[in-house]
Amino acid sequence: MKKLLLFLSLIFCGIVTAQDIKVSGVVTDDSKGTLPGTTVMVKGTSKGTTTDVNGKYTISAKMGESLQFSFIGLETKTIKVTGSTINVMLAGGGETLQDVVVLGSRSAARTVTESAVPIDVINMKDIASQGSQANLNQILNMVAPSFTSNTTTVADGTDHIDPAQLRGLGPDQVLVLVNGKRRHTSSLVNINGSPGRGSVGTDLNAIPAFAIEKIEVLRDGAAAQYGSDAIAGVINVNVKKATNKLDINILGGSYFSKGANDHRGGNDGNNAQLDVNYGTGLGKEKSFVNVTGSFQLRGQTSRANDATGNIFNAFNAIEQRATEKEQNINSLWGNINNTTNSAQILTSIKSNALGVNYFTAAQQASILGATSISQMQTALNFDATAGELNYRNLQRSAFNMNVGQSSLQSAQFFVNAAYPINDNVELYAFGGTSHRTGEAAGFYRRPNQSRTYTFLYPNGFLPEIHSTINDISAAVGIRGTMMKDWKFDLSNTFGRNGFDYNIENTLNASLRENSPTSFDAGGLAFSQNTTNFDISKKINKLNVAFGAEVRHENFQIKEGEPDSYNQYDINGDIVTATTATNIKATDFYGNVRPGGAQVFPGFKPANTVDKGRTSGAIYADLEYDVTDKWLLNGALRYENYSDFGGTTNYKLATRYKLTDNVNLRGAVSTGFRAPSLHQIYYNSTATQFVGGVPFEVGTFSNDSPAAKLLGIPQLKQEDSQSASFGFTAKIPEAKLTITADAYIVKIKNRVVLTDQFSRPGGTPATGTAAAQLNALFDNANATAATFFANAIDTQSKGIDVVISHKANVGNGLTLKTDLSGTISKTNKVGDIKGSQILKDNGQTNRYFSETSRIYLEEAVPRAKANLTNTLTVKKFDFFLRNVYFGQVTDPNIADVNGDGKINAIVVNGQAVENEHPHWGARIVTDLSVGYKISSSTKIVIGANNIFDIYPSKNLGPQTVAQRASGVDSSGNVVYSATTSSNNSIDLSNANQFTYSRNTSQFGQNGRFLFARLSLSF
Repeated sequence: MKKLLLFLSLIFCGIVTAQDIKVSGVVTDDSKGTLPGTTVMVKGTSKGTTTDVNGKYTISAKMGESLQFSFIGLETKTIKVTGSTINVMLAGGGETLQDVVVLGSRSAARTVTESAVPIDVINMKDIASQGSQANLNQILNMVAPSFTSNTTTVADGTDHIDPAQLRGLGPDQVLVLVNGKRRHTSSLVNINGSPGRGSVGTDLNAIPAFAIEKIEVLRDGAAAQYGSDAIAGVINVNVKKATNKLDINILGGSYFSKGANDHRGGNDGNNAQLDVNYGTGLGKEKSFVNVTGSFQLRGQTSRANDATGNIFNAFNAIEQRATEKEQNINSLWGNINNTTNSAQILTSIKSNALGVNYFTAAQQASILGATSISQMQTALNFDATAGELNYRNLQRSAFNMNVGQSSLQSAQFFVNAAYPINDNVELYAFGGTSHRTGEAAGFYRRPNQSRTYTFLYPNGFLPEIHSTINDISAAVGIRGTMMKDWKFDLSNTFGRNGFDYNIENTLNASLRENSPTSFDAGGLAFSQNTTNFDISKKINKLNVAFGAEVRHENFQIKEGEPDSYNQYDINGDIVTATTATNIKATDFYGNVRPGGAQVFPGFKPANTVDKGRTSGAIYADLEYDVTDKWLLNGALRYENYSDFGGTTNYKLATRYKLTDNVNLRGAVSTGFRAPSLHQIYYNSTATQFVGGVPFEVGTFSNDSPAAKLLGIPQLKQEDSQSASFGFTAKIPEAKLTITADAYIVKIKNRVVLTDQFSRPGGTPATGTAAAQLNALFDNANATAATFFANAIDTQSKGIDVVISHKANVGNGLTLKTDLSGTISKTNKVGDIKGSQILKDNGQTNRYFSETSRIYLEEAVPRAKANLTNTLTVKKFDFFLRNVYFGQVTDPNIADVNGDGKINAIVVNGQAVENEHPHWGARIVTDLSVGYKISSSTKIVIGANNIFDIYPSKNLGPQTVAQRASGVDSSGNVVYSATTSSNNSIDLSNANQFTYSRNTSQFGQNGRFLFARLSLSF
């Protein structure tokens, strides 16, 4: 009987053990405050839930199974199910989970304060739910003081791919990793007037921000560890890998600002975004696949003032009267200087001039009295803007440019997955695709300009750049342990970025009435494939790591359609260097009509490029705990490029624990950056406006005949030396951490895009270098030329400080405060490394002009700080962020005459120095309030730049002699009125650029109001 009872008891216990029971409880932190949103999982299964607003949970589990409790920033606990109630306390221990990093070391993960180098960790969970920044560049610009990036305006393709800088260095001097693997750069070369001019950066906005778990920013030279481009530091993007969770974010917002709609107020720049993230297991413990989709519609903002200056001339008025009679005066000639029907032209003009009722009697008499084309040109050479605006019932605002944020449509996907083969090895894969289309515009082509064919566009036109950006990336690998605890990681990563130009609402002026109004102008593409193998092992106190890497890169330029780049004569033939001037198409005043698509002439067959290169590297990384207090790290890397040879670099870093909570740390390293394929081979001709005046600027490749004729040497690598020293401190009782690091970076042979060299003057003798250069200019349809060159050495130095505090008061109240700031300065050191030929011709300062110096040293804030406060009170959370952006300088009026100096001018008979405009410091405030409706639903409303702060205003139409005399109470530059009879300047370009388009601390869009709905299941 006893045996029978025992047997039945065992069966009953087995049945009970095998059945699910309801387990519930409350999760708190070490201050006894409840923890809403804690993830609760049945370990080894796909079952999971999250705690509600009161920290409570309920889940089904079997007796004997284990529940895993995790909350970002706190420890993870695993507890076996022994009953129906399990209450859990998760401790922080003075360190938070987000502080743990692997960047900067190939050893075991360390906390931020224990690392030998400075690293920022940005937890994306709070940012994704509280802020309105929609892309990665905007997020980093507002939360990482050492990072700078802004959307530019009227800068061709740079309107849609934002240059990003770290520690004031170039966009191409910061390396981007995704899940620790090298990310490919953009195909776009920043050749227009913007910070980062001449560089090629990584398109961070191609990665959907909602796919990111956290971002690690290594603020230290790391080329010896990670290879080329890591001179300023490394940004490592860690992608989400959560399972059994569906997150949805819906964002809507608009700019409600005093500057909206060309300063008429109201709202513009509507933004709608949908983000979806889902993760699930793959049927095996530790397996997962996490997928993100992001869709955005971003509207245009308008920040121009009403256009000033001359818009219509007298000929435009007469032509309009003829058009109304279905006459096309323009069709009466091709070249006004070579026409056989002058009498017919004069008769038509005189007849239609009588219909312009605002011409004065003297003007009419002069027109009627003209007996030749030259006399008529003189008679019609006066401004008719006021009368014609009235006649055509137009306002000056109709001629405004699109200044501000360009419109953008985006669809992005990203996936991250892993699958364990066994207990020691797992397969992993991640990657994504991004498709974006954007619409930006250039300078308005006014009807009184030869660039406008007024029969097609009677009121002129605003040409548009319609860009298509396709980005794809994929990484696959296998990692794990082998051969007695040796960790290994073998991976292959591929990425490609393509940028295609379609030019619309435009024309080829040399084709006149036969011109299309839209063109395929060609495009750019860059691809990169990286194969990497790492192996490491911890041997007592020494961590040994080494590896190898092979990378292949390819850069392409694809040609546009012929009409997008050709210039045609009056017979419809392509203009060449031998085409006679008297058969080139002109306007009525004899100005030659330019060829190619207005705003962006297409890439020619001669511009096409398909170039590649291969690099190989071997490297070693040692990390040794000399004592319990002293950590020593060393790295050595040799890398060889197929196009310019090899380089060896090292890094030494150390950390010493003065106490359990105070550390000293420092590092010294050498680094390098290989010139990009873009910088070596990019070539094109584009219309660039300098002071409102258009130039056809040819960018000649570094290996071009033009570069060789001017003695510009072949590009070589940039070499750097850097050092940093700092300390970290923890005060566990106050839950406070402090880090401060000073640094210096010296770079030799820095690659820059030169300023414009004009073509040789006169008529050089046949066969001379000058004659050959002129022929190359003609073939490129260029009036000026720029080149990439190793022109300068630079030195950057600064200090970064980060202070973090978190207080759990209890009763659901948590306050988190982060204060961080940076002060940095970059300077050119030594002489400009110009070619001897250009030195002999007195053009050294065109290599690296005063304008280029300002872009390098003063176009981004040298001081920046961020104070962020997050307060959680039960179902509510409050987010307040203040960002200080330091002063910047506009480069535009520098060195007008190319002598390498700020122009000296004469005021009241005395020579004075003209000053650069300095745009004052600003503080931008973001505020949002969130309410957790339920455990799965949260709503946030808020404002970015709630006080509607703008940069300092631009200098409008003034004479050079009007000098800066200080700033007003709003920080705007004040100019004293003095007299001068020469050198008129206008940074606003006829009132279009209210704020600088060449430099910006935080953009020019003003206040953005938004609402966000977050759903989590």
